[in-house]
Amino acid sequence: MILIIMSVLLSGASSCHNNVDDTINAENTTPMAIGKIKITVKAQTFTATLLDNNSAKEFMEMLPMTVEMTELNRNEKYVRLSENLPTSASNPGTIRSGELMLYGSNTVVLFYEDLNTSFSYTRMGKIDDLTGLKNALGAGDVTVTFEME
Repeated sequence: MILIIMSVLLSGASSCHNNVDDTINAENTTPMAIGKIKITVKAQTFTATLLDNNSAKEFMEMLPMTVEMTELNRNEKYVRLSENLPTSASNPGTIRSGELMLYGSNTVVLFYEDLNTSFSYTRMGKIDDLTGLKNALGAGDVTVTFEME
């Protein structure tokens, strides 16, 4: 009898876990209905669409912000925030230019080159039109303004 009860409890816990994973995956790929932001680098402004997840929502609540983003690996710029955001990190395998992601719980990363990765990130959004992004971000550190559209 005890074995039957334990079996039922374990199978129930297992199915709940799968539902949580499905929710996280869906949460990270659906665009937010009112999630448009502007990202300004030097004199060029890009529009990005945030995803409908808690990380992106809390990031949006921090806007507007102007930050100095640090160059890393000739494919990304990053900035560490003063507060942590919620996460639902996973390994994306391939990252595309223009993706806005959260590394850990407080590092916002803007990618300007495609790359394969073994690291885990929380997806937050993507720049809508990449035209001029790589040139605007350029080499080295850069000042970037994030604000609501």
